[in-house]
Amino acid sequence: MVDAGSFRNGVTIEYENNIWQIIEFQHVKPGKGAAFVRTKLKNIKTGGVIEKSFRPTEKFEEARIDRKDMQYLYNDGDLYYFMDQDTYDQIALSADQIGTALKFVKENELVKICSHKGEVFSVEPPLFVELEITETEPGFKGDTATGASKPAIVETGAQVMVPLFVEEGNVIKIDTRTGEYLSRV
Repeated sequence: MVDAGSFRNGVTIEYENNIWQIIEFQHVKPGKGAAFVRTKLKNIKTGGVIEKSFRPTEKFEEARIDRKDMQYLYNDGDLYYFMDQDTYDQIALSADQIGTALKFVKENELVKICSHKGEVFSVEPPLFVELEITETEPGFKGDTATGASKPAIVETGAQVMVPLFVEEGNVIKIDTRTGEYLSRV
């Protein structure tokens, strides 16, 4: 159990039959009346954000989020298959559960499967991936100082904005959180 008076950023709690992560919190002591804790909570499953105020003595069940490394195997229509590296057990997740998490992930790469009490609610890709460019306009020599960019399609089918000098066949490093080009490899 965790009380509102000891909230910290990143703590996950169970509140109103949902799992919430504390994004921001502020202890408020008005001149008149009782102190309270103003919070900004993010719903882990839906991504929605709400603002709520609590009395410092209110208690909440701390939600335990399990993150397990699993290997992404393949997708078969609407289902995506993952394998536990230790037990070789396989699980299938729907496209709704995956969202856009596998946009930059190739088959056989490791991802983190996030679950609460056995219920999977999200997939976390690696922070950085290296992918080959399969389609883009031809590059031009000397176009390195302008800072201009062009669209490119990587081997997973996702589109990334890259500098003008990057060509088809180049392997690039991408930040999966923002989808931004970082460098050539």
